[in-house]
Amino acid sequence: MKRNLIIAIIFLAIGLTAGWLIFKSGGASSGNNNEKKILYYRDPMNPTITSPTPKKSLDGMDFVPVYEEGKSGNGERKIAYYRSPMNPTQTSPVPKKDEMGMDYVPVYADQVGNNQIRIDPAIQQNTGVTTEAVEKRKLSRNIRTTANITYDETKLYTITTKIMGYVEKLFVDYTGQLVKKGQPLLEIYSPDLVSTQEEYLQAIRYRKKMAGSSSAEAIKGADDLIQSAKRRLLYWDISDAEIKAIEERGTPQKTMTIYSPANGIVTDKMVINGQSIMPGMALYKIADLATVWGLAQVYQYELPWIKVGDKVDLQLSYIPGKTFQGRVTYIYPYLDTDAKTIQVRIEIRNSNNYEFMPGMFADVTIKSPLTLETVAVPNQAIIHTGTRDVAIIALGNGYFEPRNVTLGARGDGGYIQVLDGIKAGEEIVTSSQFLIDSESNLNAALNNMKQPQVSEKTNTPSDKEKMDSKAMDNSPKSKTKEPESKKDDMSGMQMSNDHSSPVEYKGVIDLKSIDDNKDGKIYQCPMDFNVLSDKPGVDPKCGMKLKEVTFSKAKESLIKNGFKVK
Repeated sequence: MKRNLIIAIIFLAIGLTAGWLIFKSGGASSGNNNEKKILYYRDPMNPTITSPTPKKSLDGMDFVPVYEEGKSGNGERKIAYYRSPMNPTQTSPVPKKDEMGMDYVPVYADQVGNNQIRIDPAIQQNTGVTTEAVEKRKLSRNIRTTANITYDETKLYTITTKIMGYVEKLFVDYTGQLVKKGQPLLEIYSPDLVSTQEEYLQAIRYRKKMAGSSSAEAIKGADDLIQSAKRRLLYWDISDAEIKAIEERGTPQKTMTIYSPANGIVTDKMVINGQSIMPGMALYKIADLATVWGLAQVYQYELPWIKVGDKVDLQLSYIPGKTFQGRVTYIYPYLDTDAKTIQVRIEIRNSNNYEFMPGMFADVTIKSPLTLETVAVPNQAIIHTGTRDVAIIALGNGYFEPRNVTLGARGDGGYIQVLDGIKAGEEIVTSSQFLIDSESNLNAALNNMKQPQVSEKTNTPSDKEKMDSKAMDNSPKSKTKEPESKKDDMSGMQMSNDHSSPVEYKGVIDLKSIDDNKDGKIYQCPMDFNVLSDKPGVDPKCGMKLKEVTFSKAKESLIKNGFKVK
């Protein structure tokens, strides 16, 4: 009896132990199914430094785990973001409908292209990534420049005479003198003028004698003599009033007075008292300063904002705080090749004190009334590489995509027009986009290589120098040999007759020679147009997938971007 009791207790203990072990194994298995697999760990401040095991960075921060993507813990495919079924460039981090009422299509993590990248939220926060919704804005611009003040060319006068004579008296005898319209300038004695006056008076007296004659021809001859003499006086700029005064006086006038034709300033005086003068000789130059011109210089890219009639604000440095008004009257049709600017004429009404003087410089603000409602993004959101302009688009759930854009007019307020590449409603990265673009290019390059596995060996402090020397490797450490096709691609030349892998072609490109299967189509990079292949592939430079195009389309893209095609 006692023996049976002992056996029963032993079997009960064995059963409890087995049950506990089975329960623990099932629980652990269930827990593992819900957990993501950690591929490796990386430095939160420098994602290029990685480790197969948890560790701390030099500044004491914990390395961030990098999980396996593509599936969730329960085995379902993970959705990266959603995109419009009609326009794949329009994306959303959450489900939504497009303008036609169609549902956005989910894009799964295992479908994300090589040109897209996912940034861990912790790294986004550490690097200060900020985004802004792209929307249509009203762009305007005020052009600020300087203008050189000069004379109004339509109000310059040169005083000359049509007779030979001598300067009898000067009424205006120095440069810079202010004159009024009709003011006498000088008196001229001319023997020809005196003799013509005598002829005119004699013709009048002869006409009076012939008044009682019965000969109509004699009377007509006397009238012709009067008109001939008077016509000569008029041609010499003797006014009708002066001719009538000579007729009433009955004696010729010794000198002729020349008067100012306008209000203005004497800018040149070329005569002195007693000087002999000849017909056509310039005696004075007078400039009317009631209006002056400002010649402003604007750059070529500012021309879309300027038109004739625009209002202009002007300021003079010697009269601070006072603003004068003007308007654009002419845009000159040529470019200054030295300054790379175009001249714009501004008409300015001068003050009574002639505060605008020729030769001065004025600060100019051309107030453009033009407004442009268009898709616009902040200036700092664009990466200018020198050959292209790139914007980083936030796709949602931590995914980003570098995208080439075509820029337009630059407005005030720090915004620039986008003609192509971005649509309203998308999210654009406005800070730290350089870091994302760099990591995207690095990620694309690594995707073209064989992905190494994480080494089981734990990094130790003695391995620090080796890790630093390979800091640019964003994948776990492993000895991986670079594919031979990669070497051929980077050389920029096809080393054999096989065109199945992407190659960057230089010089004159023969498209037909690349078409090995003779189907009239090849694959071309949508960013680097001279990267071509006869089969699908990835651009080794930018990491983008090659796009299938026809010969004509490929040739058009190459020629448009400056390449030579055979």
